[in-house]
Amino acid sequence: MSGSIYGRLFQVSTWGESHGAAIGVVIDGCPAGLKLQESDIQAFLNRRKPGQSKYTTMRQETDQVEILSGIFEGYTTGTPISLMVRNQDQRSRDYSNIASVYRPGHADYTFTQKYGFRDYRGGGRSSGRETIGRVAAGAVASALLNELGIHICTYAKSIGPICVDESDYHYNEINENKLYMPNNEIAKHASEYLDKMLENSDSAGGIIECRVEGLPVGIGEPVFDKLDSCLAQAIFSIGAVKAFEIGDGFHVAELNGSTNNDAFYVKDNEIHKKTNHSGGVLGGMSDGDTLIFRTAIKPTPSIAQPQQTVTEDKKNTELVIKGRHDPIIVPRAVVVVESMAAITIADLLLQNMHSRLDGIKKFYDC
Repeated sequence: MSGSIYGRLFQVSTWGESHGAAIGVVIDGCPAGLKLQESDIQAFLNRRKPGQSKYTTMRQETDQVEILSGIFEGYTTGTPISLMVRNQDQRSRDYSNIASVYRPGHADYTFTQKYGFRDYRGGGRSSGRETIGRVAAGAVASALLNELGIHICTYAKSIGPICVDESDYHYNEINENKLYMPNNEIAKHASEYLDKMLENSDSAGGIIECRVEGLPVGIGEPVFDKLDSCLAQAIFSIGAVKAFEIGDGFHVAELNGSTNNDAFYVKDNEIHKKTNHSGGVLGGMSDGDTLIFRTAIKPTPSIAQPQQTVTEDKKNTELVIKGRHDPIIVPRAVVVVESMAAITIADLLLQNMHSRLDGIKKFYDC
């Protein structure tokens, strides 16, 4: 299998399966001297781990990270950073009834057709548990970005039809509710909606929004490696993602040039924009404004309702999925989206260092 490596200079390689011995990641290209310890990485993993509320799977995993290499006495050494999380609560028997059946909404069919074999225990590499490696790497990337004054804020904008309007955002409330919404009151309504989904053995989707502050102008390349295109690739690599938009996104189709363009002005000898329809990106490069993007997360495909499907030997059948599954993926996916954004931006920041000769001369004191 190829495709488990992402990035050019800040490069991550994830490994492991949902029901294997462990999940992990190797991070290559992180500069030496970055202050980093286990607790920094664990804080990110705790936002992703199961069992946080009745709206997440009850699989009992501590998701405790182990640092195998690349960090010494609290600082990165410049060598590859290897991180591992051991699986502790696998119940492979929960998946015995789907060993030869294709689950609707999952990768079972396509995986089998491509490789002629699949690990049916939770989906193997196609499982959401694969994102542990991404989140651990995202913690490292975020630590690097914080050193550069770049900060990322990510949250659930909507759960099913329950949405928080931007005028009602309270960023200080994001971590005060189990759904990671920027409004506690609306989170209560979203919880009531999810309770109905649970009663009906159904699931829900939602929208995750991400804001990046402090990006310098010019991050990203003008052609194939645009900032927005790299972010789209990174976010779409998350299994449950079905849509991505930046700035005004799909709404721009309803606008005119006179309303969509962001006018420039000068204040205190600095160039600013009066609006931010672009979402902080112009021509594939950061424009110095807040980077804003959103992604749509599909409803959890594993539901306890009877579903029509087929077996590997092409017979029609009915399936009721057993086991421990999230009725909604969105809350645990918030930190996954944030991590992929951090990894992408860190990689493009390092690539940007050779864009101008005067910058290279300054670095080498020429």
